[in-house]
Amino acid sequence: MNLLITNARVVDPSQDLDAKLDLLIEEGSITRVDKKLKANVETFDAGGLVVVPGFIDLHTHLREPGQEHKETIASGTMAAVAGGYTAVCAMANTVPPNDERAVTEMVLAEAARHGACRVYPIGAVSKGLKGEAMAELAELHAAGCVAVSDDGNPVYNAQLMRRALEYCSMLGIPVIAHEEDANLNEGGVMHEGFYSTLLGMGGIPAASEETLVARDVILAKATGGHLHVAHASTVGAMDAVRHARRSGVKVTCEVTPHHIALTDESVQSFSTWLKMNPPLRSADHRDAILEAIADGTVDAIATDHAPHHFDEKNVEFDLAPFGVIGLETAFGVCYERLVRAKVIKLPRLIDLLSSGPARVFNLPGGTLREGSLGDITILDLDARYEVTNTFRSKASNSPFIGETLHGRVVATIVGGVVRFDGRAVAEPAKRSRKKP
Repeated sequence: MNLLITNARVVDPSQDLDAKLDLLIEEGSITRVDKKLKANVETFDAGGLVVVPGFIDLHTHLREPGQEHKETIASGTMAAVAGGYTAVCAMANTVPPNDERAVTEMVLAEAARHGACRVYPIGAVSKGLKGEAMAELAELHAAGCVAVSDDGNPVYNAQLMRRALEYCSMLGIPVIAHEEDANLNEGGVMHEGFYSTLLGMGGIPAASEETLVARDVILAKATGGHLHVAHASTVGAMDAVRHARRSGVKVTCEVTPHHIALTDESVQSFSTWLKMNPPLRSADHRDAILEAIADGTVDAIATDHAPHHFDEKNVEFDLAPFGVIGLETAFGVCYERLVRAKVIKLPRLIDLLSSGPARVFNLPGGTLREGSLGDITILDLDARYEVTNTFRSKASNSPFIGETLHGRVVATIVGGVVRFDGRAVAEPAKRSRKKP
């Protein structure tokens, strides 16, 4: 729990800091940040590397309890630290769902036993994720939930969403909204547009997301509650969040690496590893996301890490489940598509991956200030590598296999303990499976 990091370029958006410094971690906390520090502890030479506050993922599906064939807390957090994440927020759509104290306590206990990083549970808005009766939100919060969400399902009942926002405003936590009016989708499996018509596949229109975003912004204004829009993917969603914020409504949002990097044009390959919800949108929607990232509308980049067993994805596109993994490729994808493409600069990217998520959900971390958690990510911006189907996640349903990326996580430190060291840890055995 004691570690000295030397010769690093330290980038910390929470302090507007970008300088060559050393960091000393003692008893799990950062105690000194200065030049040429000396201490009789283990030393990590970060010469030529970049040290940043540990990444925090606001949207991770760890699948445990109930779907351990897809992922476990152990495997999911190993994937997280390999991707630079020192903390993840575990979504509630497990089996059974996290709609009562006992499930929250089980997740926390399993994370304490086998987790490689910090795990913050997210509770359900409604009992059984059915969108009917509200879950015991205060009890979930008291048990350790940092937010509530029926993610995977929208909250259709406006009165239920209103009450959830009211209750959570008293608890001081956000309501995370999966914005999708499935009545507009009619069984769609990809974005509704030119390519869905070309490929003869059912479409999911942008209006499916935008109508519920608009409704929930109104409810957030009426209640004073904190609405957090999950995996925002459309022009209309970005405009609604931007306008609401300018009007003083407490609305935040996240976007995903796959919506930043890819469009529905890619679906022409019919790979089920390109099937997610919300779907890959057209280029105009992707460009709106990039604009919102650049102008500060977007608060965080979240992976929406959604692992599935290979056999579940190895079927026809229409039959495959929605979802892709993302923890282990997020930084490389975002550095490539945002920083190297000159959409934003590195400190803004670190803010989106670390400091921003900590602010949005009021979580520890997201800073390298003295006295803060010793949660640190170390990066090699010059590394160039090809994404293979070798993952620490139990799943391999990544849309980025075969792509060459720049920028790699070298080490992940949680509470002063090196949980991932890319210089020393051997790669796990490669799988022989091909991309569906």
